[in-house]
Amino acid sequence: MAELPLDRSDIAGVVLAGGRSQRMGRDKAEVMLGTESLLRHVLLRLSQQVISVAVNADAVAEDVAAVPDRIPGKAGPMAGIHAAMVYGAGLPAISHVVTVSVDCPFFPIDLVARLAAALERPSQIAIAASEGRSHPVFGLWPVTLATDLEDWIATDAKRRVRDFLLRHDVTEVAFPLHPTRASLLDPFFNINTPDDLIEAERWLEALRT
Repeated sequence: MAELPLDRSDIAGVVLAGGRSQRMGRDKAEVMLGTESLLRHVLLRLSQQVISVAVNADAVAEDVAAVPDRIPGKAGPMAGIHAAMVYGAGLPAISHVVTVSVDCPFFPIDLVARLAAALERPSQIAIAASEGRSHPVFGLWPVTLATDLEDWIATDAKRRVRDFLLRHDVTEVAFPLHPTRASLLDPFFNINTPDDLIEAERWLEALRT
């Protein structure tokens, strides 16, 4: 385990893109926002913040490593986080992995730096928050928790991210709304439906002008 403070070389990043996308009706990773796919938007933001990036999915179109779930049965986002931990643990000198969601293309460009700065102990988990709501899939996780998480997934019927966090030392980092020409944007705005995608196009335009 690396000593604090962490820097970019200690942290790998994984995009969680293995969800069912039922409300969108198609694979959200391939949905176009402007001229780029959602996955491309997210990879561009994440790759600037970590030493290595991968995608939690069975396969990806981008030139980046695919990290499928290691736990069978579509066990939800915690299975993706577990796969991310295992991926990070297999890389040299990586002590932590940060996870982000493929359907949140506007997440902060200082996400990783601020999560890392909030850690008081290397064993601690840091998660993002905004507008009084936590966003636990945007988290910085010690890779040493992989075995504990695997055991928890095998025994917990609900497999909710927040329930796993209750077992551990967690710090929450609040991120401000981002000013745009139109209004204030929650950087963790997520795209679940076609209507959300239309709104995201408006935010993208507001950020460009």
